[in-house]
Amino acid sequence: MIDLHTHSLFSDGELVPAELTRRAKVAGYRAIAITDHADFSNMDLIIPRLVRVAADLGQQWGLTVIAGVELTHLPPGQIATGALEARSLGARLVVCHGETIAEPVAPGTNRAALEAGIDILSHPGLITPEEVELAVKNDICLEITTRKGHSLTNGHVAKLALAQGAKLVVNTDSHSPSDLTSLDMARKIALGAGLNEEQFEQARKNSEALVRKALG
Repeated sequence: MIDLHTHSLFSDGELVPAELTRRAKVAGYRAIAITDHADFSNMDLIIPRLVRVAADLGQQWGLTVIAGVELTHLPPGQIATGALEARSLGARLVVCHGETIAEPVAPGTNRAALEAGIDILSHPGLITPEEVELAVKNDICLEITTRKGHSLTNGHVAKLALAQGAKLVVNTDSHSPSDLTSLDMARKIALGAGLNEEQFEQARKNSEALVRKALG
């Protein structure tokens, strides 16, 4: 399992990075990105600390650990600057919190994120065909999520992404130990969203490509 969207207690997760990554290793993960929620009030606190520990934790536990960020509920006009700031602080993977139907995300967030040079648009809700075209144009992955609430629109996201050739990844958005998901369960959720076996394997390859990019 490669999971590129998880949270530690640096935001609203339950675990310190050491325990989160240890539990991920025991759960069979090959790679994990810690992408805590951030805006301009806290990213300078979160990202350098994750950068400091990620490589060593990966070496100690025997998996790849990536220091990332999830830009969360930023006003759309701040997202591009937020992505640049996150990368300047050392984030190797930039996720943006998309327009999930489970939260009051500002309209226009999906489009602003897809124009901002991020890596993954997480749980993008009722994303439009025009926004999916932007994801294709800018080589940004759209997320199929295992997380309750956010997963309600997985089928919609998958349908448009597959029709228009957008890249998909499957992530957990883990906040607690019970959220960490086996590869088999991730597969079942992806198939339930409308992917076939070959398309699920392609989503896994997309995750592997992002890991290589983050480590590059």
